[in-house]
Amino acid sequence: MLKKCLAAFVGAAIVLALVPMAAAQPGERTMPMRTPDGQPDVSGIFTFRTLTPFERPARFEGRENLAPEEAAAFEAAERTRLNRDLFDPETGAAGYRPRSEGGVLSYNEFWYERGIELTSDKRTSLIVDPPDGRLPPRTEEAAMAARENAAYRREHMYDSYENRSLADRCIMGFNSGPPMRSSAYNNNVMIFQAPGYVAILNEMVHNARIIPIDRDVAEPPFPQFAGVSRARWEGETLVIETTRFRGGQSGGTGPNMHLVEKLTRIDPDTVAYEFTVTDPTVYTAPYTVTMPFRRTDGPLFEYACHEGNYGLYGILAGARNLEKEGRELRP
Repeated sequence: MLKKCLAAFVGAAIVLALVPMAAAQPGERTMPMRTPDGQPDVSGIFTFRTLTPFERPARFEGRENLAPEEAAAFEAAERTRLNRDLFDPETGAAGYRPRSEGGVLSYNEFWYERGIELTSDKRTSLIVDPPDGRLPPRTEEAAMAARENAAYRREHMYDSYENRSLADRCIMGFNSGPPMRSSAYNNNVMIFQAPGYVAILNEMVHNARIIPIDRDVAEPPFPQFAGVSRARWEGETLVIETTRFRGGQSGGTGPNMHLVEKLTRIDPDTVAYEFTVTDPTVYTAPYTVTMPFRRTDGPLFEYACHEGNYGLYGILAGARNLEKEGRELRP
C-alpha cells in the first residue's frame, strides 16, 4: 500500500512539475503561476549558489549593497581567492590547511559549484536581519557548550563512528539543511507539488522532505535530524514551520530551533527563499536570511558520499593501526 501511495504521489508531482506557464505578450501583465489544483506554483529545479557571503565582511560594515563596479571587483577577487587550482599544495590558501602530509588538497577546482557572482541586487550578506548582516551573539551558555563540545571532539574524534560529524557519516549535508544555505557545491534543489503536499529534494546527500500543506497530519513520535515540518499558504507565499529537531542539521543551531521558511514565486525563473531561525538557548536574537532560487536546466545528480561508504572505515581502521604501533593520533 505504501509503495502504491508513493508511486501515485511521485506521478502527480512529476505532472505538476512539468506544467508550463504561458508566456506574457508585450504589454500584458504576467499572471501568477498556478498548479492544476489552483495553488501558487513554486515548483522546479533550482540552484541557490552565490558568491554573496552569509555574513557581511567587516570591510563592508554599514553597507547593504555594492555599486556595480565594486561588485564586479569583489566577484573577480573571490573567484581567484577561492580557486583551488591556485592553492599552494604545501601551505594551502589563507585559512586552509591541507588534509594530509605531503600537501595533498582535498578537491581541485573542478568539483566546486559555489557560484561566480553576487545576488542580482549585489547584497553584501545573505543575512538581512539583524541589519548589520551578522549572526546575533551566542548566549554565554551556548558559547561555553560549543567550546566544551569542540574540545571533546578533538580528544575523541577517532574513538568511534558516533564521534564523527553527521557530514562524515553522510547523514546530513552541509548546505541542504533545513535551512538551506549556499555553500561549496551541490547547491541544487528540486521542489515539486501535489495536492496537499510539497516535496523538497536536495542534491546534497539526496535529503528529501515531504511536507503536508494545510493538513492535520499526525506527527512522528520522535524528533528527526531534519525536524518535523508543516506548511501553509499565506497569499502567494508557502510558509513552512519546522520544529522537533534532533540536532546537527546544517545552518541551524540544535534541538530547540524553531525554523520558518518562506517560498515565493517572483517570476518564471526565480523563487525567493527566506528563512528565520529562532533559538533563545543558542542565539540572543533571531536571524533572517534571504537568497534567490534560480531555475537551472538539467537533472539533480545522485550524491555519492564516499566518506560514509569507505572513508569512515579508513579513518577508524587507520586510527586503530596507529594505536597498535604506539603512534600519536592527530586531528
